[in-house]
Amino acid sequence: MTGGQIGGPRRAPSSRDKEGLGGEQVEGRHAVLELLKARRRKIQKIFIADAQDASETLDAIEFEAQRQRVLVQVISMTRLDREARTEGHQGVVAFAERLETVGLDELLEQRHPFLLVCDGVTDPRNLGAMLRSADGAGVSGVVVPRHRSARISPSVTKTAAGAIEYLTFCDVGGIPATIDLLNKAGVLTVGLAGESKESIYDLDLGSTPVALVVGGEEKGLSQLTRKRCAAVVSIPQLGKISSLNAGVAVSVAAFEVARQRNLRR
Repeated sequence: MTGGQIGGPRRAPSSRDKEGLGGEQVEGRHAVLELLKARRRKIQKIFIADAQDASETLDAIEFEAQRQRVLVQVISMTRLDREARTEGHQGVVAFAERLETVGLDELLEQRHPFLLVCDGVTDPRNLGAMLRSADGAGVSGVVVPRHRSARISPSVTKTAAGAIEYLTFCDVGGIPATIDLLNKAGVLTVGLAGESKESIYDLDLGSTPVALVVGGEEKGLSQLTRKRCAAVVSIPQLGKISSLNAGVAVSVAAFEVARQRNLRR
């Protein structure tokens, strides 16, 4: 990438208001196991409910926790239900340091960056599904706004099934201004909008840095963001329903970028 630093001097990991990006409470067996395996964050303790059926994943969690000297407390399912913030905790809850963020310039220093930009995604399950697909498709960085956006809550961590432990996050003050910076840095900014007449399959996504931009479930891309995207495309459909769920749309689009990139290797 060229053009020097993007968006001013590199900053220390930022906080999102006083709460930060989130991620401190991780629920679900696969999410907790990946938290342990990634070794990117300090883990304070893990709660595991007693009297559960035998499970290879639970055994792996206990083994990894013991190896890393992480405190494991076996408690009743009733207490775990009180501690958990989702209904799908699968008998395991971990408490860790919050996720850190990096500056936009750091994301752009990566070779051939592939970014996911979330413009006001407020549904935790959608965000979790997007992050899971982003990791699978090889996204190198996720950009989220500090306001009017879902934090990385236990619902997000559960749905993402551990993907948050391997993604790099950047939180920014405003998405439209960030799109301007990405355009200036030579990144192809591609907005996803179900009503667009342009197809994502007509774009060359394999030979350039790419940022997929997705909006919220109900309102989609904001007008300011949409105007700044270099391209606004849809995913062609054959059925009667006019648009895909935002999480599904990101998955299809992200793997199309991955497909085109693989063809050029």
